Amino acid sequence: MKSFVTALVLVAVAAGSALANQCPALQAQIDRAIGNRFDASAANARSLASQAMALHNAGKHDESVAKYDEAAQAAGITLQKK
Repeated sequence: MKSFVTALVLVAVAAGSALANQCPALQAQIDRAIGNRFDASAANARSLASQAMALHNAGKHDESVAKYDEAAQAAGITLQKK
């Protein structure tokens, strides 16, 4: 039983690390997509992406990825995830 719990914990940690590494890549995709655009949707996407990075820095990676999805929708793009 202990080895099962240990394995479960290791899988959870690995999944969390994968999400943590994904956040900067999502930020880069949004930055490339909106580039020098100054329209309202690009400004909204920048704001949402900034909030997503703050969540990433706070260790809230699931919430960060969800916020990046919102930013991508605002910018009218589809993010490529790992």
